[in-house]
Amino acid sequence: PELVKWQGGQPGGLTNPLGARALYIYQNGKDTGYRIHGSPEWWSIGQAMSSGCVRLINQDIIDLYSRVSKKNPVVVV
Repeated sequence: PELVKWQGGQPGGLTNPLGARALYIYQNGKDTGYRIHGSPEWWSIGQAMSSGCVRLINQDIIDLYSRVSKKNPVVVV
């Protein structure tokens, strides 16, 4: 019930735990649950603070988001 308000999504920003932007990672057309996203907690970048997402400072995810399309492949090495 408390998540109903976010069923249509949540805008990016300082109150969003995914920061200013989020790139959702899909595999074979299914959401993996992993993201490349910003963080309002810039001081935590580079520390083990997520469940597998790639976290960036907000200015970097805004830049990356503007450079990629929805169909760009993501390769994890």
